Amino acid sequence: MLVNACFAQTTPPVAKPPAVYPKGFVDSSYRPKITADSLASFKAHPITSNDLVFLGNSITAHCNWAKLFNDNRLRNRGISGDLTFGVLERLDDVISGHPKKVFILIGINDMSRNVADSIIIRNHKKIIKRIREGSPSTIIYFCTLLPVNASFAKFPNHYGKDEHLLAINDAIRKYKAKNVKIIDLYPNFLDAENRLKAEYTTDGLHPNAAGYQVWVNVFSKGNYLK
Repeated sequence: MLVNACFAQTTPPVAKPPAVYPKGFVDSSYRPKITADSLASFKAHPITSNDLVFLGNSITAHCNWAKLFNDNRLRNRGISGDLTFGVLERLDDVISGHPKKVFILIGINDMSRNVADSIIIRNHKKIIKRIREGSPSTIIYFCTLLPVNASFAKFPNHYGKDEHLLAINDAIRKYKAKNVKIIDLYPNFLDAENRLKAEYTTDGLHPNAAGYQVWVNVFSKGNYLK
C-alpha cells in the first residue's frame, strides 16, 4: 500500500484555524473558500455506478484514496473545512452517480463551530436518508469521528470537546439500517489517555502517513472495499 499517497493529492492546504470562538457562539453557515473550485473539479470527474466514494472534510480530502488502496474505483469527495451542512448541499453530486458504496466521515468541523450535537446527528441522518432515497442500491458506510490531541495546540477550536465527540460517535454507532453499515475508526486511533495518538498525526487533528496506514488496516480487516 502506498500510504504516502495521502500527501500527493492536489488539494489546497488547510486554512489556518480561526481565533477561538467565544462561549455561546454558533456558526452553521460557514463554507470553505475552496468549495466552488472543489465542486467544479468534482463535476469534471463525475461518479459512476462502479465507484466507491469517500465523502467528508480535510481528513478525506488530503488522501489520494485510489493510490493508497491501489484501486481506481475509489473517488475522493472531501473538501477541507467542510461541515455536515456543506455535505448536504453538495450531496446530489454523489447521489446522481449511484455509486456502489459511499464512505462518510463528517462532523468534527461542526463541533469546532459549536454546532449542537443534536443538529450534527440530525444532519447525519438527513445525509443517510437522502442517499437511501436517491440511490437505493448504494451501500452507506458511516465512520465514527477520529479523536483529537490538544497537545499539538494547532486547532484550538477542535479541542476540549471530548464529551461531544463521544456523544456523536455513540449516535453514529446506532445508525445501522438497511444498506447502512458502521466503521468504528475512533478506537483504532486512541492513545492511553483517549487522545489521537501522537505518532498518527502532525497537528493533533489530521492523520499522517502512519495514521492513514491504520485506516488501511481497518478497511482491509473489514473487507469494506470488496
